[in-house]
Amino acid sequence: QVQLVESGGGLVQAGGSLRLSCAASGRSFSNYAMGWFRQALGKEREFVAAINWSGGLKNYRDSVKGRFTISRDNAKNTVSLQMNSLKPEDTAAYYCAQYSGRYVLGVPNSWGQGTQVTVSA
Repeated sequence: QVQLVESGGGLVQAGGSLRLSCAASGRSFSNYAMGWFRQALGKEREFVAAINWSGGLKNYRDSVKGRFTISRDNAKNTVSLQMNSLKPEDTAAYYCAQYSGRYVLGVPNSWGQGTQVTVSA
């Protein structure tokens, strides 16, 4: 069983930046792909970004490409999401997630509790 704890959310003005971090514990972090998802109020949870076990493969939803960057540090068991040029439509609860294998396939099977990101106009 893995425990995922997010941090770094907050309130920021449009055009600003935030860096989310997720600390993982409980099983070998470097063997699993990781992802970030978000859920805005009244909407379904949606994929934001994902990274494979080594960090060599990264995926992003179209609306965040060029603004968000996912990265991981296997020595520290952390995955991060650098968010730049934030927009009000990025406002959501952001969730860290772990996939069941080394590559981003299917849906994650472990989730963090989430951290709120609010972008004011």
